[in-house]
Amino acid sequence: MHGTIESTAKLDALRERATSLPLEQFDPGDPELFRTDTFWPYFDRMRREDPVHYCKDSMFGPYWSVTRYNDIMEIETNHSVFSSASALGGITIRDIDPDLRRESFISMDPPRHAAQRKTVAPMFTPTHLDNLALNIRTRSAECLDNLPRGEVFDWVDRVSIELTTQMLAVLFDFPWEDRRKLTRWSDVATTIPGPDGLVATEDERQAELTECAGYFARLWKERIEQPPKSDLLSMMAHGAATRDMDAKNFLGNLVLLIVGGNDTTRNTMSGSIHALSQHPEQYRKLRENPALLDSFVPEVIRWQTPLAHMRRTALSDFEFRGKQIKKGDKVVMWYVSGNRDEEAIEKPYDFIIDRARPRTHLSFGFGIHRCVGLRLAELQLKIIWEEILKRFDHIDVVGEPKRVYSSFVKGLETLPVKITA
Repeated sequence: MHGTIESTAKLDALRERATSLPLEQFDPGDPELFRTDTFWPYFDRMRREDPVHYCKDSMFGPYWSVTRYNDIMEIETNHSVFSSASALGGITIRDIDPDLRRESFISMDPPRHAAQRKTVAPMFTPTHLDNLALNIRTRSAECLDNLPRGEVFDWVDRVSIELTTQMLAVLFDFPWEDRRKLTRWSDVATTIPGPDGLVATEDERQAELTECAGYFARLWKERIEQPPKSDLLSMMAHGAATRDMDAKNFLGNLVLLIVGGNDTTRNTMSGSIHALSQHPEQYRKLRENPALLDSFVPEVIRWQTPLAHMRRTALSDFEFRGKQIKKGDKVVMWYVSGNRDEEAIEKPYDFIIDRARPRTHLSFGFGIHRCVGLRLAELQLKIIWEEILKRFDHIDVVGEPKRVYSSFVKGLETLPVKITA
């Protein structure tokens, strides 16, 4: 009990800092704020007092923060001024060594972006999703039936990671016995290297991603020699815009699809259990009326916001909301802040599973870069919860989650739970 009081006091002190610190000293991209879940008051204050905020010094260098919902949408759709191009730094706050930058369709501007994105889009058509739904349901049921009863286990590892990794293996037609490699590569691609990280150095990260590229290159060779099939790798191997990708573009698109299929769904799956544990009245409402899943799913996705931001680079000097953004400046669109913007979303700090307009959120981005797999993410979440509600009266969260040390991936590393026997 003493530890809990101590940690609560520490968190309160961290939050208090957001009200007393001068705005010019704000560094909302500090990953420690996300690891401790203490970033919220920083964004609340920026939305009120300085919605387009400049941080001149951080571990990621200087950057602008755009924090309001409508401003984020405006930046997202202004491709003539704000670029996603990997050659300029890509889509995350973290700058990558120019020699290590890899193009993917999310880190391309129009018109090249559309052709590569279109290659994988057939995976996410309604007909294809109907076929995938059967697979998702079978695997979800099997996963849930194998969970222990009456003992504590980690929901993230046993359910969120396992189910999203299985789905990724299906989407790529990836060797089943090696499927956890996909999770590892996804985590390595987005981690911040350091003594406590998944990798200690950037060289270690690159070595693992080179292994990823080599593994997929062997699969690619197989797909090219086979007739076209309905997996992502075959689609790219036979697609006019992707079959001649260079090695960097190939790995860039692989990492994009792996991270996109892994982090967003997995973190929302974990976030859904955590959100309901914090809002027992909403959990009761859902159990009494499972039809609310249709609005519960987008509300959880808004609530969790599995990727906290996307970044753009200014192609020219530009005045925005009275601020002078210079050519080459890094501009970070904080989805996690836009999803709590009182001017765009009614009662944004309330978790409301029967919200009237639950799809008013930025978790999947906006405009041409909106997540290509968003319907699949929603489908996975809906099916897993249909199967949970059939089986369990209640899943109890029995300890604090461990959060990811990242201001890009907003996720839970562990979440201890117990299903009543």
